[in-house]
Amino acid sequence: MTAQEAAAGRECRRRRVPFPLTKRVLDVGLAGAGLLLSAPLWVLFAVAIKLYDGGPVFFSQARIGEGGRTFTTLKFRSMVPDAEAGVGAIQATVDDPRVTPIGRLLRAAAMDELPQLWNIFRGDMSFVGPRALRPGETDADRPGEVVPIEEVTGFDARCRMRPGLTGIAQIYADRDLPRRSKFRYDRLYVRAQTLRVDVVLILLSFWITLRGTWEVRGRKF
Repeated sequence: MTAQEAAAGRECRRRRVPFPLTKRVLDVGLAGAGLLLSAPLWVLFAVAIKLYDGGPVFFSQARIGEGGRTFTTLKFRSMVPDAEAGVGAIQATVDDPRVTPIGRLLRAAAMDELPQLWNIFRGDMSFVGPRALRPGETDADRPGEVVPIEEVTGFDARCRMRPGLTGIAQIYADRDLPRRSKFRYDRLYVRAQTLRVDVVLILLSFWITLRGTWEVRGRKF
């Protein structure tokens, strides 16, 4: 375990938000159906990525889950190989040159995140929840001061529950907002989560995917 992962665990070791059975049933049902129905797309995306530059189809990342434990996610590779070499873990910007043409299409419809359905199915994630962050991320919590993500206000509250593929912050917050601002959306979900809220957010997410506007800066739907 790295020092960052240990720090995340210490910050998240609080009383967890109860995980309703109905939420888990919804997750397993949707993730299972999604894995089966999207199988032809996996083949199509894998072939397209390989034909473009010959690089790996997937890339894996460690993410912080419920209670501060880490788990590994897979995504379809949407950037050039070794995209983080020399720059580290930084979020993609508008017209980021590291994003491939195939990757730009995948990211617009969030198809690069299809493999995370497996994380939902096995219980690492939920369909709806705070976005899963990477150990070692930083943010400007105060003007001109970069701090570890674990020290940003709201981090401890958001990781008391399973991270989500989609959520209030993912849908409503502008992509370029600092983490501390997105955490306010996450705390809102922690307080307001219900099955009805989850269903509405999932339906909105499907609509954004159909429109291909996940990468839009501003309103996505």
